[in-house]
Amino acid sequence: MDDSREQLRRIVAGLRTNLALRGRSGLGGVPLAPTRRRQSIAPEGPARGRVVVAGGGPAVSADDGPSPRVGGLVGLRLVREELGDCQRCKLSRGRKNLVYGVGNPDAHLVFVGEGPGADEDEQGEPFVGKAGQLLTKMIEAMGYGRADVYICNVVKCRPPGNRNPEPDEIAACEPFLKKQLGAIRPRMIVALGKFAAQCLLRDDTPIGRLRGNFRSYEGIALMPTFHPAYLLRDPSKKKEAWEDLKAVLAALKKMALEPPRAPV
Repeated sequence: MDDSREQLRRIVAGLRTNLALRGRSGLGGVPLAPTRRRQSIAPEGPARGRVVVAGGGPAVSADDGPSPRVGGLVGLRLVREELGDCQRCKLSRGRKNLVYGVGNPDAHLVFVGEGPGADEDEQGEPFVGKAGQLLTKMIEAMGYGRADVYICNVVKCRPPGNRNPEPDEIAACEPFLKKQLGAIRPRMIVALGKFAAQCLLRDDTPIGRLRGNFRSYEGIALMPTFHPAYLLRDPSKKKEAWEDLKAVLAALKKMALEPPRAPV
């Protein structure tokens, strides 16, 4: 019996010592159950080295999995830096300005055209000529502004005489378009015209048959429709293009995404 009491006294003394040490450390108390696992995150700057998971979890290397998504603005800047003073195809020899993209870097709606024209080459911004003015009206009729969406092209340099982009030119620029879309991660893409739709969908079906039917680009809903330049040449197709855009609005509404203003 005396041995049992002595053992009990030692246990109690040890517990008191442990409690005193925890109190001086600001920890207090004795945990009765394992604490919930929490990931410690550096307060600023990119993650480096190993990330420690508290609560007994293993240390995880930053190289063990894909990096978390950077913001759309940062992602687009990185793609633009990679593009640089692009000389990857023959279009670079005749351009005045490389035309990258414009708008909201975190937009849920992106418009993709085929390539810059003379006005775009002069200003370095997509869709600023007559076709661009029509596109702006179409966007505004949907309840958005140019600053609410993102606008870019398949090729970033003007084809001479506004001719159609050639396969090698599309192939040189396509990786950067894909990286732009990957940085933004929109919920909806509107492909304007044959080249944008065929490039993104890998489908050579004529735009007259592609338009009006939702497709998917890497898990993102995509609506092919007529290019604004084509609508200027054939205004009778404007009604069909507007039906396509109304279908886009309806699909976005189902995703709980509304335009900033009421559609016209």
